Amino acid sequence: MTTIPVKKELLEELVDLKMKYLYDEVEKILQKWNYNLPTKFLHDAKDGIIEETEDDTITLKHLLDQREELLLLKKNWNTN
Repeated sequence: MTTIPVKKELLEELVDLKMKYLYDEVEKILQKWNYNLPTKFLHDAKDGIIEETEDDTITLKHLLDQREELLLLKKNWNTN
């Protein structure tokens, strides 16, 4: 694995851009199904209250996981 020195400010900006993209994509899915909260959407999809959501459910879970990873990364940067 190659290590490349990068300014922390650039990394933070890139992470912020990625976070914005993730928030936008989550919002698109929620708007498509007329939901405000991803947890409610995932719960209703799991319980079968809404149908035909498999692709969006998988995508939403993936987006939320990525968002959580980036939030933890930023938190670790701020504590170090």
